[in-house]
Amino acid sequence: MKVVGFAGFSGCGKTTLVEQLIPELRLRGLRVSVAKHAHHHFDIDHAGKDSWRHRQAGAFEVVIASDQRLALMREFERPAQLSVHHLLAELYQGVDWVLVEGFKDSDLPKIEVWRAPESGQSPWPVRYPEDDFVIAVATELPAQLPQPTQLPILDLNAPSQVAEWLLASADRLEYDWDLHAGLLS
Repeated sequence: MKVVGFAGFSGCGKTTLVEQLIPELRLRGLRVSVAKHAHHHFDIDHAGKDSWRHRQAGAFEVVIASDQRLALMREFERPAQLSVHHLLAELYQGVDWVLVEGFKDSDLPKIEVWRAPESGQSPWPVRYPEDDFVIAVATELPAQLPQPTQLPILDLNAPSQVAEWLLASADRLEYDWDLHAGLLS
């Protein structure tokens, strides 16, 4: 299972990019899940909300968590009768990619999503100079990034190119269960 995060300020385009990447990866025959960070109280799956949009885009699973709730929404291709053992096994296998939105402070490899500010606004700060887990930056205006970087720059408006970059980087995005086993108990 490959795992990559998407981090950035609210309104910078994380949800839209993830929503566009899901069908791009699915067109390549891959099963995609989404894990999304939410705040304390959240309602699930209302038209127009992030989780609803991810499901509408074709995600097999969407997992949302806060410090008070966890919700798993799964779209089955056909009816299924699963035991708890099936459910536990599904958490660790069965998908090719997990796209993680939010969790900006995690130790997962992530793409920073950055948009240039509107006219007259101060630029949003960037994480990539201090966050060793940022492996690329997705933006529509690379020349306006507030700090230079040697990281790959991805076109925020070209999800098929971002998907190709993810596939080319797949080996480094393989999730290491052994490395994170201590966090699971």
